[in-house]
Amino acid sequence: MFAYLARRLAVLAALVVVTVCGSPERSFAADPDKLNIAVILSAGIESGWDGTLIEALERVKAAKPHGLDITWKYTDPLWGDDAGDAMRLFAESGEYDIIWAHSTYSDQVKKLREEFPEVLFVVVGSGNEGLGGNQYWVYKRVHEPAYLLGYVAGKLTKSNKLGAVGTFPADDINDEINAFFAGAKAANPAVERSVAFIQSWYDPAKAGEYTKAQIATGADLVFQLTGNFKPCEEAKILCFGNFQDQQSFSPSTVLSSALAQWDPDIKWIVDEWWAHKAEGEPYAGNTQKHWFSMKEGGAAMAPFHDLQAKVPEKVQAEVEEFKTKILAGSFEVPLDVSDPKAK
Repeated sequence: MFAYLARRLAVLAALVVVTVCGSPERSFAADPDKLNIAVILSAGIESGWDGTLIEALERVKAAKPHGLDITWKYTDPLWGDDAGDAMRLFAESGEYDIIWAHSTYSDQVKKLREEFPEVLFVVVGSGNEGLGGNQYWVYKRVHEPAYLLGYVAGKLTKSNKLGAVGTFPADDINDEINAFFAGAKAANPAVERSVAFIQSWYDPAKAGEYTKAQIATGADLVFQLTGNFKPCEEAKILCFGNFQDQQSFSPSTVLSSALAQWDPDIKWIVDEWWAHKAEGEPYAGNTQKHWFSMKEGGAAMAPFHDLQAKVPEKVQAEVEEFKTKILAGSFEVPLDVSDPKAK
């Protein structure tokens, strides 16, 4: 009992410092002109995974789907029982229509969703269970722009050795690393790969250590999925960012990034909530993975910005041709979720 109370107090403390967009003032009984969302973060908005979601929420808010005034709160990073306690507090408050748990939280949702049938719960990414009903499972794949980054890397490498530093070996991490090297091989069959995982969602120090190790063994371009570009700066090599346009983090090294765009995912969830709230449709959460492709606006490749001159015009043209084919549906980037370290 004391442990439970301690957790509740810790969660309440985390919610005190929560960031708020707008002021929730409605109950579930009000007409659907306002939509309040509680967001459980897993790594913090400084990470590409969480930060891009908040940026997308801002864009969707401005678009006002169904004429809704959308507001939200987001937590500090929470996991396990702390995340479950936060979800319960949000649900019990009666102020939140959607609880968006932005990572692997289906275990926590499973304990709550039947008790709060009017709340739409969202879980995101690999490791979740498709529960259906009022739980929706959002997935994100950026393997298509990762393929394009790999193609550029394959054309630019001098050592024929490329590196990739990931968080965990998971379905939605493996897919983009494998796509990166598939693109590189398409551009340059002589390319060799080096893959490392830091076994953390966010650990800049460990990311730097692993990146340095890859550079030391000859990698002259690195796909950095963990956000530490300092080793690239020190070695004066180019890197690629992930999930958000990270060129501003290291203008001299980040050539481009694979972008996660959550806008269609958020709009899908808002539409599902609207259909239930305004039209009386039962929630029908998906039990299988559901993602929006690059063609559907779910992913993109960041521009080269001030480093464009580093990429030969011929390579730029080839990348644009690939991009056009992907968006037209005439070229399909292979989806490979196998362990990239085993290749």
